[in-house]
Amino acid sequence: MESWLYFLLFGAIAGWIANFIMAGRGIGLIGNIIVGILGSMIGGWLFDQLGITVQSGFLGSLISAVAGAVVLLFVIGLIRR
Repeated sequence: MESWLYFLLFGAIAGWIANFIMAGRGIGLIGNIIVGILGSMIGGWLFDQLGITVQSGFLGSLISAVAGAVVLLFVIGLIRR
């Protein structure tokens, strides 16, 4: 149970940072969690495809998740237009 709480908290942090970077209007806690979780998957895949390695641990995972979340928010912004 505890690991799920960390997973959701990590997603919320990554989504909030990405939303801040992209100067979003605020998508709320649930939106930040979803963007952060999806962003972590996108970031991991994208970094792997580009051959970019980040340090392991919390900071490396956060960098990857935020990068993926920024890409996701950028694509969502393109679709909304």
